[in-house]
Amino acid sequence: MRAIRVPDFSEQVMAVSRVESLLRIVSQSLDQADVAYAVIGGNAVAAWARTIDEGAVRATKEVDVLLRRDDIDAAASALRSADLVPHEIHGVSMFLDLQKPNPETGVHVVFANEKVLASSRYPAPDVTRAVRTKTGFLVIDLPSLLFMKLEAFRRIDQVHVEDLLATGLIDENIIAGLPNDLRERLQQIQSTRQ
Repeated sequence: MRAIRVPDFSEQVMAVSRVESLLRIVSQSLDQADVAYAVIGGNAVAAWARTIDEGAVRATKEVDVLLRRDDIDAAASALRSADLVPHEIHGVSMFLDLQKPNPETGVHVVFANEKVLASSRYPAPDVTRAVRTKTGFLVIDLPSLLFMKLEAFRRIDQVHVEDLLATGLIDENIIAGLPNDLRERLQQIQSTRQ
């Protein structure tokens, strides 16, 4: 006899809470060790979207951080005290929970001032582009976040750009600062929004 599955929101709530806790641990550990960083990815999009509309926040299952390559050892030392250990899979640097080492829910590292992929057109921004949130995290500034999302241009990145557009955060000044090819990608997203 096949077991009947019953939906349960408690696991989803716990997953969001786990990411928030991980984000806090990573930020506090890096701040205490004086390691320059910026939260990027879905958490950065959520932080910016929340400034306008709490309902525009989309959950994510991992924490993405921007670090300088020269700071990776200092970051590893800082995060080891929080039971997060360095790991690399297919060229992606990350920190995984020592007790539950799952790459899907780890801390993914993007190196500042370096191309994320060999096929990338532009390098990632520097960590100096971070701004401090009211809750104490260092989050990449909005123009750099948009730049990174348009450069990556995976479906999830396009959805994140749609979220930022929906909040009205992306203004003409930010758009004017984009290179022409990324501005074209933004126009492509804008033209398909409903």
